[in-house]
Amino acid sequence: MSCKADLTVKPEVTPFFDPATNTISYVVKDPGSDACAVVDSVMDIDYAAGRISYESADAIIAFVREQGLRVEWLIETHVHADHLSGAPYIQAALGGRIGIGSQITVVQETFGKVFNEGTEFQRDGSQFDRLFDDGDTYQVGGMTACAIHTPGHTPACMTHVMGDAAFVGDTLFMPDGGSARADFPGGDAGTLYDSIQKVLALPRETRLFMCHDYGPNGRDIAWETTVGEQQGHNIHVGKGRTREEFIAMREARDATLKMPTLIIPSLQVNMKAGELPPEDESGKRFLKVPLGAL
Repeated sequence: MSCKADLTVKPEVTPFFDPATNTISYVVKDPGSDACAVVDSVMDIDYAAGRISYESADAIIAFVREQGLRVEWLIETHVHADHLSGAPYIQAALGGRIGIGSQITVVQETFGKVFNEGTEFQRDGSQFDRLFDDGDTYQVGGMTACAIHTPGHTPACMTHVMGDAAFVGDTLFMPDGGSARADFPGGDAGTLYDSIQKVLALPRETRLFMCHDYGPNGRDIAWETTVGEQQGHNIHVGKGRTREEFIAMREARDATLKMPTLIIPSLQVNMKAGELPPEDESGKRFLKVPLGAL
C-alpha cells in the first residue's frame, strides 16, 4: 500500500534540539488521546573522555511525564551516523516499542563486517521490537501512522507519516540546507533522489520535520517546513531539478565531506538498537575503532 498524509489529523509535535549533534528529536502526540511516539532520540557522549550521559533523553522523559503522556513507539528513522540513540534508555523509563526500517539487516551485515562483530551479533534486526516494510502502518493511540521506505542516505531510511506530519530523518534538510549525503556504505545519490520524490509527492500542506539542522549562513536553527516549501525552494531538489543534475551535484559535494565526528561509536551502538557494548569482567565497556574501514 502507499502512505497518505491525513491532513485532518494534526498531531502535537514537540521538538528537542541537541546542540552537540545538531539533532532534533520529537515527541509526537496523538490529538485524540494521551498516546505518543518519540522520534530519533539522543544519548549523549563525550567521545574524547569516553563518557555516556543522558541529559537529552532525560529532557524527553521529563516532558512525557509532565504532560501525562503514554509512549507507544520509539521510532528510529534510520541508523544514525552522527549521534547515539537514546531509545533503550527511554524505553526502560517509559515503555514503548522500538521500530526501524526492515533494511536494518543490510546495515547490520555491512557494518558487522566493518566492526568485526562475532557470530553472537545477530544480523536479523531482532534487537528491535518492530521492523517496518514500505507502506506498513501502526497505531499511536487512535492515529494511524505509516512508514515510507526512503533509502539513499542509508538502505534502512524510512519517512514516518503521522496525520499531517512527516518525519523525514536525514533524507531532506530545510530548503536552504538541501539534502543528506549519499556516500556512506549502501548509500546512493540516484536512490536518494527517487526517495525525495516520494516525500514531495505528499500533499503540499504536509508538515515536514527534519532530523538535523545546521543553521546555514548563520540563520537560527529550524526544523519544520512543508512539502510545498521544499518543492519550491529546496536548493538541491526544488524547482524541478532533474535526477541527473541531482546525482552530479550530490556526488561532487559528498566527495568534499569529512566523516561525521561520532560515526564510529554511533554505528556500533545504533545498529544494535541503541544498546551499549556489554561489560567485561572488570565492569568496563569498550567500543572498537576500525582502521581504514570507513
